[in-house]
Amino acid sequence: MEIILSQTSSKPIYEQIVLQIKAMIMNGQLKPQTPLPSMRKLAKDLHVSIITTQRAYDELSKDGFIVVVPAKGAFVSTPNQDSIREENLKKIKELLKEAYTLTQESGFSKDFLLKLIEDINEEN
Repeated sequence: MEIILSQTSSKPIYEQIVLQIKAMIMNGQLKPQTPLPSMRKLAKDLHVSIITTQRAYDELSKDGFIVVVPAKGAFVSTPNQDSIREENLKKIKELLKEAYTLTQESGFSKDFLLKLIEDINEEN
């Protein structure tokens, strides 16, 4: 499992870990029941504190992406279609916010952005 952290990112380290593990689960790179590295091992491998990896695992567990079994470890949970759909919706909203901001900064109207979305829909 390869996780790349950026010290220059505006996102906290734990969130970078969460986002990358979620992506690996959603794209099938990490299959259900796959064991994840222990929090200590992941912290050592990434050169971060155990508190950081614990926070990441807590977040992943809260969102239903992993299951933490005391004295056994953390495992990828069975896919929950609602969780996956919700996560995709978050990504869509984030990308649309970025597109909207760029549209505004470029002097285009909201209608222009909507037209672009309609054009993309027609192309597909």
